[in-house]
Amino acid sequence: MIWQFVIVVFGLALFEIISSIDNAIINAHVLETMPAKFRKIFLFWGIIFAVFVVRGLLPFAIIWISNPKLSIIEIFTFVFSKNSDISHYVAQSTPLLLLGGGIYLFLVFLAWLFLEEKNYAFLVENFLHRQSVWFYALSSFTITAIIYFSIKINPLLALAASIGATAFFITDGFKKNSEEKEKELMKPGISAWSKILYLEILDASFSIDGVIGAFAFTMSVPLILLGNGLGAFVVREFTVKGVKVISKFAYLKNGAMYSIGFLGGVMILESFGKEFPFWLAPLNTLTLLLLFLWLSYKQLKSVAKVAK
Repeated sequence: MIWQFVIVVFGLALFEIISSIDNAIINAHVLETMPAKFRKIFLFWGIIFAVFVVRGLLPFAIIWISNPKLSIIEIFTFVFSKNSDISHYVAQSTPLLLLGGGIYLFLVFLAWLFLEEKNYAFLVENFLHRQSVWFYALSSFTITAIIYFSIKINPLLALAASIGATAFFITDGFKKNSEEKEKELMKPGISAWSKILYLEILDASFSIDGVIGAFAFTMSVPLILLGNGLGAFVVREFTVKGVKVISKFAYLKNGAMYSIGFLGGVMILESFGKEFPFWLAPLNTLTLLLLFLWLSYKQLKSVAKVAK
């Protein structure tokens, strides 16, 4: 039992770290333009907000959205006491949570694969990026197909799929705007408090991926809080000390996105009754991280050889 606990928490922390690399890089770039006093404010109060507020409350909010019949107090009671009366409702809603979250993550992966500029680890990534117009057709077909099969099982499953897709398009729009906003924040005359506020909002939008993906690892909210909190703390340390080193590894984001796509697929299949062992999600995350670290290291070596 203790090994299951360790493996799940380790996998959650690892997934949170690699899925937040972009966030850490943006934070580091903006923090460089701020006075030391405000950097300390962001790094101290920011970690409290990121871990205890955003990542602390999001899992409860997601479970509550999946169980609107239950009050917030009943949700907290279930999480920390496993009340048998409430457990029945939560168990019934688990497929809804998994399908909505799975659709969200899978669309995040497809958008990255087709639309986003990236360092190409494989030739197929370059090919698919040149077919970017097909993202809209493929995502629409995927959503429609899943809703079609969901309605046959439970109309609420179809609603969950629609909510997951809606959440993706809302957060994706904000993320797409983050690059332009980052450039604006680099301009002189922007107050440090405005930059801190923007970074916190940006962090909240990025944290959604990590929290939703966490439910592919476990349905235990205390484990999610521990694993995601640990990962968020490490990401903040990277922001201060290691982001320049991390950004040299060109394919880390590729690994994060393939992990997100895999977890999205697992959650969709689980929502339709397929069962997977608890170690699958952590093993997938670790394997992809090691693979893309190795590819990044090879790329660094080849660049160094050319430089000589």
